[in-house]
Amino acid sequence: MERQQDYVLRTVEERGVRLIRLWFTDVLGQLKSFAISPAELETAFDEGMQFDGSSIDGYSRVQESDVLALPDANSFELLPWGIEDAPSARMFCDIANLDGSAFEGDPRQVLKRNLDRARERGFTFYAAPEMEFFYFADSDPAIEPKPLDQASYFDLTTTDIAGDIRKATIHTLEAMGIPVEYSHHEDAPSQHEIDLRYTDALTMADNVMTFRLVVKEIAHEHDVHATFMPKPLESVQGSGMHTHFSLFEGDTNAFHDPGDEYGLSKIARGFIAGLLHHSREICAVTNQWVNSYKRLVVGFEAPIYISWARNNRSVVVNVPHAKKGKIESTRIEYRAPDPAANPYLTFSVVLAAGMKGIEEGYDLPTETRANLYEMTEEERLAEGIEMLPGSLSDALNVMESSELVAEALGEHVFEWFIRNKRAEWIAYKTQITQFELDRYYRNV
Repeated sequence: MERQQDYVLRTVEERGVRLIRLWFTDVLGQLKSFAISPAELETAFDEGMQFDGSSIDGYSRVQESDVLALPDANSFELLPWGIEDAPSARMFCDIANLDGSAFEGDPRQVLKRNLDRARERGFTFYAAPEMEFFYFADSDPAIEPKPLDQASYFDLTTTDIAGDIRKATIHTLEAMGIPVEYSHHEDAPSQHEIDLRYTDALTMADNVMTFRLVVKEIAHEHDVHATFMPKPLESVQGSGMHTHFSLFEGDTNAFHDPGDEYGLSKIARGFIAGLLHHSREICAVTNQWVNSYKRLVVGFEAPIYISWARNNRSVVVNVPHAKKGKIESTRIEYRAPDPAANPYLTFSVVLAAGMKGIEEGYDLPTETRANLYEMTEEERLAEGIEMLPGSLSDALNVMESSELVAEALGEHVFEWFIRNKRAEWIAYKTQITQFELDRYYRNV
């Protein structure tokens, strides 16, 4: 770490960096930042930068408000926007108490704690999300969202302004050290997808936070609005964050077994079983907004059925076929999360559920070979296939009694998260929607 800190100090001096932005997130995954000058950088590395945590959602109480931001030198990147002759840079921070111990309200520390538990068993956790989002002509929520195009899945249009914005976004991501694997137009009008190349889960969580900012920043430069709202349009598919996960033991993919008919190891089967078993409990974290459950409904190809299969997109856990001759690509795809989730907490609960399945030796249910969208409710019940919660309230009810989620998040985050989301649900329930006025105002 000292060598990396020396590299940062040297780069800041050589490149004439004027500001270093220290990034962290609140419990809901909203990016927070404050800036320091290069003169403060060594102090930041040695002692951390003190700030008032009581003003951050889910952090400290007023009477114990001050915390420390400890910049992670490994996350240093120059920012590709701003004033050309006065460059700035960013680093993600771990938040600590004043005595240097990990602050329980910091989502990054939550993920690091869960990664440490997996590392004690010899595992490194990798993630690769498929990030979906929409471009709209205006950011005013009082105006009905207006798509920039009427294209569909994989469409290529010669006059597609959104394609140019997406291309500029990819170039910016690459400039910030975030490699992109695929990009394309998604199924809904003005909906796009950019898939990030897999890396360790902590780096990926940082990358997701950077990604969301870059997408919005580049959109703003082109006078349009980008949103990761899971379901901004009622008549088309919503946006997901289908994420590919794998465990490695050193350089060996722990999910692969060449002797298994599916190429899946006992570890992979246990991980999938754990994820299926606890998927309802973790749903409030992977899908944390009232609007998230407008996406998780029948009729829009959403992964609402708790089952697994190979190369089957109607299930919540899909097992893609590994590339020929590349056993290291063996992985599972968890299709429930949406792109508005806090990636640190999402990766934490997914890892905790999977590790529980491994440690407890959960049995993997039979693979679902049918298209679940075409099965009747009676047929699914006969197969023992449950559904994810139908609302944020339902998801919170399940989460509230989950020992696994409480342990994965820690008491501080677990209790604050439930209180905050209960308040969101109550606020939502008091709203009178246009649907209700249209349906009842004159007819009842």
